[in-house]
Amino acid sequence: MTEHRDDSEMSRFDREGVRHFTARQSVIAVGIVAAILLVLSGNSILNAADEEIQGTEKTLLKAIGNPAATLADNPLADASGKLASNLSPDEALDPAASFPSSGSGTINQGQLPPVTPSYFDPVELDDKLPPKVPLESLLVTGDSLSQPLDTELARRLTPEGIEVTRDAHVGTGISNSTLVDWGQLSAAQVEKHHPQAVVVFIGANEGYPMPGPNGKDIPCCSPEWAAVYANRVRQVIDTYRQDGRAKVYWLTVPLPRDPARQRIASVVNQSVVVAAQPWRSQVRIIDTDEYFSPDDRYSDSITVDGNDQIVRESDGIHLNDAGSSLLADRLLDRIDLDFTR
Repeated sequence: MTEHRDDSEMSRFDREGVRHFTARQSVIAVGIVAAILLVLSGNSILNAADEEIQGTEKTLLKAIGNPAATLADNPLADASGKLASNLSPDEALDPAASFPSSGSGTINQGQLPPVTPSYFDPVELDDKLPPKVPLESLLVTGDSLSQPLDTELARRLTPEGIEVTRDAHVGTGISNSTLVDWGQLSAAQVEKHHPQAVVVFIGANEGYPMPGPNGKDIPCCSPEWAAVYANRVRQVIDTYRQDGRAKVYWLTVPLPRDPARQRIASVVNQSVVVAAQPWRSQVRIIDTDEYFSPDDRYSDSITVDGNDQIVRESDGIHLNDAGSSLLADRLLDRIDLDFTR
């Protein structure tokens, strides 16, 4: 009779001459691996315990985690990091491409500018805010978009003893210097008023061609055009922030009704965000679409306190009195995070 072969039997390893381990040896191997993990990564057990709710599992993890964390906080922890680094699949690594030893140093021998703390708004990071100081002077400027917002802000703040300067330049734009050069104008405004805070609301007249790096005009709204526009905005922002002594509140262009203008507004707003990045600790970008076009669609009215309220002028670009009042509410809420009144 032919012997029936049952591959489910462990004895097949013996028939094939293959070495197998006893249950006792398996338990020892598992214990060794567990001990190594406790020594090299014991802190992870405590982290897991912190995430558990009160109960038996949390108590057990704490009981194991405390001695394990003590074992992990020793020279073996550093050794484990070095051991893991040697497991990289790419052995041909260039030491010159390492991270700089100083966190605030230049990157790749100065080829990339470093990111500094000024790039971040403490409010957005939910970080400890610097001490507030009393708001004493405010400049409200821009094109026709800044009206009647400037009047609304002056009406509210002047009785509080705050000096509000209104300086709108209707028909102007950062991409068109025919009527006024905003690089020059911003410098003159700071020299004359030295405002503690600056509100900028501009963008209704943008989209003009601008000279590129080679001197040739670049039409709107390519990435090349956006880069030129962002550099102009960055110059204006740097002037208004006065070496970090002033706060700048730049309002984005509300979504217009005309689709062609919508594209221009989108590129302008994206350029402003890029331009302001190095100084977000002093420059606040106020997204007006968050209030007036939350669904990315134009509407003459929005819901305010449960009721529809018209907030735009008939041209489909500007805010009316009601819209400006609502924007003033939001703007002052943000200003109040930086100043006392």
